[in-house]
Amino acid sequence: MPDVLTAADARQWALLTRAALAARRTEIDGLNVFPVPDGDTGTNLYLTLDGAIDEVVAARSAADAHGPADLVEECRTLRRAVLLSARGNSGVILSQVLGGLCDVVVEQGATQVDVALLTACLERGAAKARASVAHPQEGTILTVADAAAAGARAACDAGGSMAEVSAAAVEAATAALARTPEQLPALARAGVVDAGGAGCVLLLEALHRVVTGAWTSAEEGLLAAGAGTDPARWHSPQPRAADAADEEPDAAGPAFEVMYLLLDSDAERVQRLTRDLDALGDSLIVVGGPDLWNVHVHVDDAGAAVEAALVAGRPERIRITHLPSQVAARGAVVPLGVVAGAAGPGVVALLQEAGAVALEFGPGRRASASQLLEAARRTGASAVVVLPADPDGLMAAEVAAEAGAADGLEVHVVPARTTVQAIAAMAVLDPERPVHANVVAMTQAAVATRHGAVSVATKEALTWAGVCRPGDVLGIVDGDVAFLGTDLAASARDVLDRLLSAGGELVTLVRGADADPLLVERLAGDLGRERPELEVVVLDGGQPVYPLLIGVE
Repeated sequence: MPDVLTAADARQWALLTRAALAARRTEIDGLNVFPVPDGDTGTNLYLTLDGAIDEVVAARSAADAHGPADLVEECRTLRRAVLLSARGNSGVILSQVLGGLCDVVVEQGATQVDVALLTACLERGAAKARASVAHPQEGTILTVADAAAAGARAACDAGGSMAEVSAAAVEAATAALARTPEQLPALARAGVVDAGGAGCVLLLEALHRVVTGAWTSAEEGLLAAGAGTDPARWHSPQPRAADAADEEPDAAGPAFEVMYLLLDSDAERVQRLTRDLDALGDSLIVVGGPDLWNVHVHVDDAGAAVEAALVAGRPERIRITHLPSQVAARGAVVPLGVVAGAAGPGVVALLQEAGAVALEFGPGRRASASQLLEAARRTGASAVVVLPADPDGLMAAEVAAEAGAADGLEVHVVPARTTVQAIAAMAVLDPERPVHANVVAMTQAAVATRHGAVSVATKEALTWAGVCRPGDVLGIVDGDVAFLGTDLAASARDVLDRLLSAGGELVTLVRGADADPLLVERLAGDLGRERPELEVVVLDGGQPVYPLLIGVE
């Protein structure tokens, strides 16, 4: 195998990074204490990359492209798309990291990326990100990106392979991330690492997985279900008390975040705009050119920041956020609505009893984004959590969340990909907690639940375990057909044993519509005798297709 990255590899890197950011979005939000503790870094990173990828895919479809992707053309499209989709301080910086990578590929006209070019890409991305910030601060994503580039350079100069260079980048970035609390007092006080830096590490880890071939066709789904990065490493064991000499950037900063795109301008007017905005506030980033710029700044006078744009060119997509309100909202206790997918009538009843608006789905019958948004409105709450309970429902839920935000409805998507994960998330909902704390707790509960199922094949098909034929029992573990069996009860026990191989305390068994009641009773009884330390919960789900759904927490 040649030691290179192709266009297909680059696209997979982007998709895998998006999946990782989706899985860790709320956890990264929880790390967000600098420059403003507004709890949106993970969301902004995810939405920035998600929007850019959608644009690249749409551009390729519009061109009616056939055959292999063109690396230069897709990098050119991504470079502009990520600038357009950038959200928040962290999203704009990410756009420059990715933009720098794309710059190198486009300038070189590269059809594939070798070790030397990958190293140059990482160096350019880090340099472009740092240059984009008016007053760079150490202990942020800039520091982590610099460390990754330096680690990659050292490995490359030593003759390292693509795998060794990407591993060196991950190792250096991870070490730099761990040191960020030493560089920013706000992080040390909170006992966390930098949120943007954590997102950068996920980007590099995804690269290493693609380079080493550790990715499988199920990998994106597993990441979105919580596999991969351990969030515990993102928190310091002991937050320290604040010193009187510590800076308090989050306590006395400007009141508004102002973002807009700037068109019909030129380098001279943009330079003057940058000086004017620098005098008005902080967290200033002006990136782009020659025909499009993305502007981000924190100011007390939002009107003056917009007026400066009118002098410099034509501002579009103006977004003004009142930062104190956003920070206060993180700690506010307000009624939280829940919309959850339900695989059968029994699950519907269970979720409704717990206070959720339940949407029953089945094969070929899944909730659309509009149905999810309408259900969110039916909750009557200003903040809503969506539990798709189905992998195909995740994207629809994200679309519903964006549409809800445009209407003033706060919608959070918890990546519950199965019924048992949705049930686990509902179990930790606490109406006395703030919205953000509930979202984090529900996400952690969902992604910590391993899931499996048994089903019976109705037609011949190719699976990961081989060709199945009508009547074969499909043993499903974490979303993939892990084996083919002949006996439903034996296969159910095999699935359960595989799920418990990594440990567990609580087992949830959800009986399907066509399941023999004795199947579940015997399985629960066997567990009670053989594993008395386990808590076993049996639910009547009434779902079609799957006689048994299994969750292990």
